[in-house]
Amino acid sequence: MQQRSPLLQHAKYKVLAGAPPQQKKLLTVGISSVQHPRGSYLLDTLQSVFEASSEPEQKSIVVLVHLSDPDPEWLRQTAANISRLFAPHIDARKLLVIHGLPGGSPLPGNLSDTNHTSPCEALYSRQKVDYALLMNFASSLSDYFLLMEDHVHCSPKFVSAIYWALSAWEELPWVILEFSSLNISGKVFRTSDLSRLTSFFLLFLNTPAPLLLSEFHLLLAQNVPIRFTPSVLHPVGTFSAVEESCFAVEKDKAFGEPDNPVATVITDMEAALDMIPQYAYTLNQENYCVLDLLKGNHLTVILDRPQKVTRIAVLTGSDNGKRYHLQQGQVELGYGPMAETKDCAHYTLLGPLVEGNLDQRVFSEEDSEQVSCIRLLVLASQQAWVLIRQIRVWTEPEEEES
Repeated sequence: MQQRSPLLQHAKYKVLAGAPPQQKKLLTVGISSVQHPRGSYLLDTLQSVFEASSEPEQKSIVVLVHLSDPDPEWLRQTAANISRLFAPHIDARKLLVIHGLPGGSPLPGNLSDTNHTSPCEALYSRQKVDYALLMNFASSLSDYFLLMEDHVHCSPKFVSAIYWALSAWEELPWVILEFSSLNISGKVFRTSDLSRLTSFFLLFLNTPAPLLLSEFHLLLAQNVPIRFTPSVLHPVGTFSAVEESCFAVEKDKAFGEPDNPVATVITDMEAALDMIPQYAYTLNQENYCVLDLLKGNHLTVILDRPQKVTRIAVLTGSDNGKRYHLQQGQVELGYGPMAETKDCAHYTLLGPLVEGNLDQRVFSEEDSEQVSCIRLLVLASQQAWVLIRQIRVWTEPEEEES
């Protein structure tokens, strides 16, 4: 993984439309597209990217499209359609369309469809080569890279959601930040990691890309996925029977309403008036208002019994603006309940607050320890009123014993 693959060292690229940005951007939105038997959603995806992002947001991104199909007529027609529909974005260097070919002569046999034992292996191989070529070209365009398939719809302000999360996680260790429940789309990487990722892809061509992505973050010491909710990218369209049989049909996970299991809330924060910390955990209109927080202050939810938690949301500040939110804080998961001290024996980081809030999936191994505490920790003193509006917890129902 430390060495750049020979296939990429001599890769050849042709620019079909646009030009690289003159200055390095924050984020490259990378899309690889091929012909699909039932038609393409690429133009709809590009339209969604630009419609869902404001002019200021677009200044921080470049959209890179890799048209990877070898059919010259399809390449010509698709590039012409993009140039016609998105001429202002191309002229502003916000959109760049390329076609790449791996280097090396001759190409390794496992890149040839005729040597694959199944249609799925051929698709997996081609997909990862296409992504590797895309990411290889993108490595110098920006600080971060967002991987996106050619059949998604973007939520409004998805760029801002990614920007604020990157700002909050900037000083923390991570390999992949996930902004969608989709298997591939919505994953963000540091561009400094792309050369290792592309080499990893090309080492295991017959393995599905989602499986390699999950292994990649484990290899670089990110033990669990880091996934934000709600998703900002959503699937659209239908595909051929072969494609649908090889790639799992993706759906956004429906969580329903939070179920906040029975718990006690303790804190060393100074409350306003006669408010009690339990208000922060109650699923109603009540909230918990505190004053002049000090670094190290905490509000801790101690569950009556360990639970398999699947999602946590911590909301601070007013619900109609940015007033009274906690500026610097993080949420930690506690394990090993200690009855005598009303605390947990050890904690792990779930994530920092992003603009005063956190909403993340919680992942754990099947036989791992269950969550017993949820701690909101203050990272910097804040001499002002702070409103802890609500802590929401989703748990997985326990299986009934037969």
